[in-house]
Amino acid sequence: MNIKALVTHSAMALIAICAIGCEQSKNKTTTSENVIETVDQKFNRLEISDNNRYFVQANGEPFFWLGDTGWLMFNRLDRQEIKHYIEDRKSKGFNVIQAMVLHSLDAVNVYGDTALVDLDVSKPIVTPGSEFKDSIAYDFWDHIDYAIKTAKENGIYMALVPVWGNNVKDGKVTATQAKAYATFLAKRYRDTKNIIWLNGGDTFGDEYTDVWQSIGETLDAYNPETLITFHPRGRHDSSDWFHNQEWLDFNMFQSGHRRYDQDDTDRAYGEDNWRFVKADYERKPIKPTLDGEPSYEGIPQGLHDTLQPFWKAKDVRRYAYWSVFAGAAGFTYGHSAVMQMHPENSPTGAYGNTKPWKVALNDPGAKQMQYLKKLMEAYPFLTGKPDSTLVVNQGERYQFIPATIGSNYALVYTYDGRQIDIHTDALGFKSFKASWYNPRNGEKSAAEVLDKNADRYSYKPLGEISDGNDWVLILEQE
Repeated sequence: MNIKALVTHSAMALIAICAIGCEQSKNKTTTSENVIETVDQKFNRLEISDNNRYFVQANGEPFFWLGDTGWLMFNRLDRQEIKHYIEDRKSKGFNVIQAMVLHSLDAVNVYGDTALVDLDVSKPIVTPGSEFKDSIAYDFWDHIDYAIKTAKENGIYMALVPVWGNNVKDGKVTATQAKAYATFLAKRYRDTKNIIWLNGGDTFGDEYTDVWQSIGETLDAYNPETLITFHPRGRHDSSDWFHNQEWLDFNMFQSGHRRYDQDDTDRAYGEDNWRFVKADYERKPIKPTLDGEPSYEGIPQGLHDTLQPFWKAKDVRRYAYWSVFAGAAGFTYGHSAVMQMHPENSPTGAYGNTKPWKVALNDPGAKQMQYLKKLMEAYPFLTGKPDSTLVVNQGERYQFIPATIGSNYALVYTYDGRQIDIHTDALGFKSFKASWYNPRNGEKSAAEVLDKNADRYSYKPLGEISDGNDWVLILEQE
C-alpha cells in the first residue's frame, strides 16, 4: 500500500465513518455539489427530443451520443490519468463516457480509498474536507467527483452504473440497501448536469428485479431531470424488461461480442445489432435506443477464448453505422484495453489483452468514431428516419445496407463496398446530388451514377468488394 493509502486509512480510524443520512454525509454532499455546480452553470442537461427518438441538450441543440466505455476508470486511474483519458476522448469527438461507480463492493481506488463500510452499499464512506486535493480528507467519492468535474470541463457526460450486476446476482445487495444507496447517489449528484444513470450492469432485468426497480425508482424520484436507462446482459435490451417503466427514459441494448455462429440466444440476431434498434423503434411508448456495448476493438470474438480472432476497427464501424442508420440515437464504442484501463508493463489482462490503455486510445476504431458523429451532425438528424424501401438490394448479414432519410437528404451504408441500388421514388425529393463519405477518414468525394432508369439509380464505391471497404452514399437535395 502506498503512503497516501496508509495516511488515508490511518486518518479514517480517527474520524467517524458515515453512512447515508449522517450529518457528515450531508455536509460532504453539500460541499461536493457546490464545487461541481460552479462548472455546471454553463452546462446543459440532456433531454429527450420532441419526437422521443433522439437526445437534445436543454437549450434545444441536437445531441448525437458518441460514447466510450471507461468502465474501470474510477478504480484504476489517478487524477492525472483521468484528466489525460478524458481530454483524449474529447479530442476524438466522444461526448459520453460510461463508467462503473462500484465494480465490486470491496472497490479500492489507486489512492487506497475504499467505498463502503463492511461491503454495504447503504453505508458509503464519506469524509469531510476539501475535494479535488491530495489530502487526508480526499476519499473514494471525491475521486469520482473529480472525474465528473473534469468531464464537465471537457463537455463530456458521465453515464454511471451505480453497482455492477454481479454484486446483485451474488446476493450482496438487497432492495432496501439499494434504495438507501441510490438515495445517496441521487442527492449527491442531483444538481450535477452531466450525469446519466445506467441502472443494471451486464445483467438480466428479470433477476433481482426488486433491486433494479428500487434503484431506478429512487434515482428517478430524486433526480427527475437526469436521464436513466438500464445496461443489460449481452444480446439483451433494457426494453426486454423495463420499457414501460416511468424511470426508464431511453433504451440501451448490449449487442455483445459474439459472431453469428456463436449466438445461442432465442432471438438469434447474431451480429445484426440493427435488429435491436428496429424492434425498439416499433415499441410504444416511443423512446430513444442505442447500442451501449457492441463488440469491442481488440477483444476476442466470443469474448472468453483468447485464441479466437480479435474484433477490429472495421467491425466497430459496421456496428456503429448499422445501428445509427437503423434509427439509434447514438452509439457507444469500446476497446478491451481501455475499458479495463490496462497499465504499462503489466501481465496479460482480462480477455487476453496485452496493450496498455494509453496506447489503445489511438487505435484506428477510436479515431474513426468521430467521423460518424460529424456526419450525423452535418444533417438535421433529429427528423431523420430509417427507411428500408430506399435500398433495392438491401442484403443480409455483412451485405446488409441500411438507410436513413431526412427531408432533404439520405444516408446509405455499405460495409463491403458492393453496389448500392437506390429506389429513387422512396426519396422525398427528385433532384439530388450524390457523394461518397469514407468512414475511415471522414473524406467526401463525388459519386458517379453507374446505371439509372426511371426509378432506380445504381452506385458503386471505389475498391474491391471486401469486408471493411465500407462507404456511406450521401444523397442531397439540390
